[in-house]
Amino acid sequence: NMSWGHAVSKDLVHWQELGVAIPHTSQYGVFSGSAVIDTKNTSGLGSPDNPAMVAVWTRADVGGNQSQSLAYSTDKGRTWNLYNNGDPVLDIGSHEFRDPKVFWHEDSKAWIMIVSAGDHVSLFRSTDLKAWRHASDFGQGIGSHAAVWECPDLFPLTDSSDGRTRWVMTLSVGANEETAGSTAQYFIGDFDGSVFFPEDRDTRFTDVGQDFY
Repeated sequence: NMSWGHAVSKDLVHWQELGVAIPHTSQYGVFSGSAVIDTKNTSGLGSPDNPAMVAVWTRADVGGNQSQSLAYSTDKGRTWNLYNNGDPVLDIGSHEFRDPKVFWHEDSKAWIMIVSAGDHVSLFRSTDLKAWRHASDFGQGIGSHAAVWECPDLFPLTDSSDGRTRWVMTLSVGANEETAGSTAQYFIGDFDGSVFFPEDRDTRFTDVGQDFY
Protein backbone atom coordinates (compact mmCIF):
# COMPACT_ATOMS: atom_id res chain seq x y z
CA ASN A 1 0.00 0.00 0.00
CA MET A 2 2.24 2.78 -1.28
CA SER A 3 0.23 5.88 -2.11
CA TRP A 4 0.71 9.65 -2.07
CA GLY A 5 -0.39 11.24 1.19
CA HIS A 6 -2.05 14.61 1.32
CA ALA A 7 -1.99 17.59 3.69
CA VAL A 8 -2.50 21.36 3.45
CA SER A 9 -1.19 24.26 5.50
CA LYS A 10 -1.43 28.05 5.58
CA ASP A 11 1.85 28.56 7.47
CA LEU A 12 3.99 25.44 6.80
CA VAL A 13 3.87 24.67 10.54
CA HIS A 14 0.30 23.52 11.20
CA TRP A 15 -1.00 20.90 8.79
CA GLN A 16 -4.42 19.44 8.07
CA GLU A 17 -4.40 15.91 6.72
CA LEU A 18 -6.76 15.27 3.81
CA GLY A 19 -7.73 12.12 1.96
CA VAL A 20 -5.16 10.18 -0.05
CA ALA A 21 -4.11 12.23 -3.08
CA ILE A 22 -2.95 9.47 -5.46
CA PRO A 23 -3.95 5.98 -4.27
CA HIS A 24 -2.34 2.67 -5.16
CA THR A 25 -4.37 0.03 -6.97
CA SER A 26 -4.24 -3.75 -7.26
CA GLN A 27 -2.09 -3.27 -10.39
CA TYR A 28 0.51 -0.77 -9.14
CA GLY A 29 1.97 1.19 -6.25
CA VAL A 30 2.58 4.95 -6.36
CA PHE A 31 6.30 5.55 -5.78
CA SER A 32 7.99 8.94 -5.37
CA GLY A 33 8.06 11.84 -7.81
CA SER A 34 7.54 15.58 -7.90
CA ALA A 35 4.92 18.22 -8.68
CA VAL A 36 4.95 21.47 -10.66
CA ILE A 37 2.59 24.36 -11.32
CA ASP A 38 1.98 24.51 -15.08
CA THR A 39 1.69 28.30 -15.17
CA LYS A 40 1.92 28.43 -18.99
CA ASN A 41 -0.74 25.69 -19.34
CA THR A 42 1.61 23.74 -21.59
CA SER A 43 -0.20 20.51 -20.72
CA GLY A 44 -3.68 21.80 -21.44
CA LEU A 45 -4.79 20.21 -18.17
CA GLY A 46 -5.78 23.57 -16.70
CA SER A 47 -6.19 27.02 -18.18
CA PRO A 48 -4.15 30.23 -18.30
CA ASP A 49 -6.37 31.66 -15.57
CA ASN A 50 -6.33 28.45 -13.51
CA PRO A 51 -3.12 26.53 -14.18
CA ALA A 52 -2.98 22.91 -13.16
CA MET A 53 -0.78 21.45 -10.47
CA VAL A 54 0.77 18.42 -12.17
CA ALA A 55 2.32 15.51 -10.29
CA VAL A 56 4.78 13.23 -12.07
CA TRP A 57 5.02 9.94 -10.19
CA THR A 58 6.54 6.51 -10.58
CA ARG A 59 4.04 3.78 -11.34
CA ALA A 60 5.49 0.57 -9.85
CA ASP A 61 3.62 -2.36 -11.39
CA VAL A 62 3.12 -5.56 -9.40
CA GLY A 63 5.19 -7.34 -12.05
CA GLY A 64 8.17 -5.11 -11.27
CA ASN A 65 8.13 -2.67 -14.22
CA GLN A 66 8.59 0.99 -13.27
CA SER A 67 7.36 3.91 -15.40
CA GLN A 68 6.28 7.54 -15.05
CA SER A 69 2.64 8.66 -14.88
CA LEU A 70 0.75 11.93 -14.32
CA ALA A 71 -1.95 13.22 -12.02
CA TYR A 72 -3.27 16.77 -11.93
CA SER A 73 -5.32 19.13 -9.83
CA THR A 74 -7.17 22.32 -10.78
CA ASP A 75 -8.40 23.19 -7.28
CA LYS A 76 -5.11 24.02 -5.56
CA GLY A 77 -4.26 20.39 -4.88
CA ARG A 78 -7.43 19.54 -2.98
CA THR A 79 -8.55 16.85 -5.42
CA TRP A 80 -6.50 14.92 -7.94
CA ASN A 81 -7.31 13.33 -11.29
CA LEU A 82 -5.31 10.63 -13.03
CA TYR A 83 -4.18 11.53 -16.52
CA ASN A 84 -4.66 8.68 -19.01
CA ASN A 85 -6.21 6.54 -16.24
CA GLY A 86 -2.81 6.37 -14.57
CA ASP A 87 -1.17 4.71 -17.57
CA PRO A 88 2.45 5.78 -18.07
CA VAL A 89 3.50 8.73 -20.18
CA LEU A 90 7.09 7.44 -20.11
CA ASP A 91 7.97 3.74 -20.04
CA ILE A 92 11.36 2.27 -21.02
CA GLY A 93 10.56 -1.27 -19.83
CA SER A 94 12.82 -1.22 -16.77
CA HIS A 95 12.58 -2.41 -13.17
CA GLU A 96 15.00 0.40 -12.12
CA PHE A 97 13.37 3.60 -13.39
CA ARG A 98 11.97 5.86 -10.69
CA ASP A 99 11.91 9.08 -8.62
CA PRO A 100 11.32 11.70 -11.35
CA LYS A 101 12.19 15.32 -10.55
CA VAL A 102 10.62 17.73 -13.05
CA PHE A 103 11.34 21.45 -13.54
CA TRP A 104 10.91 24.12 -16.22
CA HIS A 105 14.10 25.16 -18.04
CA GLU A 106 13.49 28.69 -19.26
CA ASP A 107 16.53 28.96 -21.54
CA SER A 108 15.42 26.03 -23.72
CA LYS A 109 11.67 26.51 -23.11
CA ALA A 110 11.06 22.92 -22.01
CA TRP A 111 10.24 20.75 -19.05
CA ILE A 112 13.17 18.65 -17.84
CA MET A 113 12.86 15.32 -16.05
CA ILE A 114 15.82 13.80 -14.22
CA VAL A 115 15.06 10.23 -13.21
CA SER A 116 16.94 7.34 -11.64
CA ALA A 117 17.85 4.53 -14.04
CA GLY A 118 19.72 2.07 -11.84
CA ASP A 119 23.44 2.79 -12.12
CA HIS A 120 22.94 6.24 -13.65
CA VAL A 121 20.37 8.99 -14.17
CA SER A 122 18.56 9.87 -17.38
CA LEU A 123 17.38 13.26 -18.60
CA PHE A 124 14.23 13.72 -20.68
CA ARG A 125 12.63 16.80 -22.29
CA SER A 126 9.01 17.72 -22.90
CA THR A 127 7.05 20.76 -24.02
CA ASP A 128 3.73 19.58 -22.55
CA LEU A 129 4.55 17.24 -19.60
CA LYS A 130 2.91 14.39 -21.53
CA ALA A 131 5.25 13.49 -24.41
CA TRP A 132 8.86 12.98 -23.35
CA ARG A 133 12.04 12.66 -25.42
CA HIS A 134 15.29 11.18 -24.11
CA ALA A 135 18.00 13.84 -23.97
CA SER A 136 21.02 12.28 -22.26
CA ASP A 137 22.37 9.98 -19.56
CA PHE A 138 24.82 10.74 -16.78
CA GLY A 139 26.72 8.66 -14.28
CA GLN A 140 28.49 5.76 -15.94
CA GLY A 141 32.08 5.71 -14.72
CA ILE A 142 31.77 8.71 -12.40
CA GLY A 143 30.94 9.04 -8.70
CA SER A 144 30.20 6.31 -6.20
CA HIS A 145 28.51 3.19 -7.55
CA ALA A 146 28.44 1.30 -4.27
CA ALA A 147 24.69 0.74 -4.78
CA VAL A 148 21.74 1.80 -6.93
CA TRP A 149 21.27 5.51 -7.66
CA GLU A 150 17.95 6.98 -6.51
CA CYS A 151 16.05 10.25 -5.83
CA PRO A 152 18.01 12.61 -8.13
CA ASP A 153 17.66 16.37 -8.34
CA LEU A 154 19.17 19.04 -10.61
CA PHE A 155 19.06 22.77 -9.87
CA PRO A 156 20.97 26.04 -10.47
CA LEU A 157 22.70 28.03 -7.74
CA THR A 158 24.44 31.39 -7.85
CA ASP A 159 28.08 31.10 -6.76
CA SER A 160 28.55 33.91 -4.21
CA SER A 161 32.28 34.05 -4.91
CA ASP A 162 31.97 35.13 -8.55
CA GLY A 163 28.27 35.53 -9.35
CA ARG A 164 28.28 32.61 -11.80
CA THR A 165 25.33 30.29 -12.16
CA ARG A 166 26.40 26.71 -11.59
CA TRP A 167 24.25 23.60 -11.71
CA VAL A 168 24.22 21.01 -8.95
CA MET A 169 23.13 17.41 -9.41
CA THR A 170 22.35 15.46 -6.26
CA LEU A 171 21.36 11.82 -5.84
CA SER A 172 21.17 9.16 -3.18
CA VAL A 173 23.04 5.87 -3.09
CA GLY A 174 21.24 2.88 -1.63
CA ALA A 175 22.39 1.00 1.45
CA ASN A 176 25.68 -0.85 0.99
CA GLU A 177 28.68 -2.19 2.89
CA GLU A 178 31.12 0.34 1.41
CA THR A 179 29.44 3.32 3.07
CA ALA A 180 27.96 1.30 5.96
CA GLY A 181 24.41 2.30 5.00
CA SER A 182 22.85 4.64 2.49
CA THR A 183 24.33 7.99 1.52
CA ALA A 184 24.06 10.87 -0.96
CA GLN A 185 26.48 12.52 -3.38
CA TYR A 186 26.56 15.57 -5.63
CA PHE A 187 28.22 16.89 -8.78
CA ILE A 188 28.87 20.51 -9.83
CA GLY A 189 28.75 21.60 -13.44
CA ASP A 190 26.72 23.17 -16.22
CA PHE A 191 23.44 22.23 -17.92
CA ASP A 192 22.34 23.29 -21.40
CA GLY A 193 18.80 21.92 -21.29
CA SER A 194 19.79 18.47 -22.51
CA VAL A 195 23.20 17.49 -21.11
CA PHE A 196 24.82 17.96 -17.70
CA PHE A 197 28.54 18.75 -17.96
CA PRO A 198 30.47 18.11 -14.71
CA GLU A 199 33.36 20.43 -13.91
CA ASP A 200 35.43 17.50 -12.70
CA ARG A 201 35.14 13.81 -11.89
CA ASP A 202 35.51 14.12 -8.12
CA THR A 203 33.25 12.07 -5.86
CA ARG A 204 31.62 14.41 -3.34
CA PHE A 205 29.42 13.08 -0.55
CA THR A 206 26.88 15.47 0.95
CA ASP A 207 27.52 14.32 4.53
CA VAL A 208 29.40 11.74 6.55
CA GLY A 209 27.99 8.86 8.53
CA GLN A 210 25.56 6.14 7.55
CA ASP A 211 21.98 6.54 6.35
CA PHE A 212 22.21 10.07 4.97
CA TYR A 213 19.70 9.71 2.15
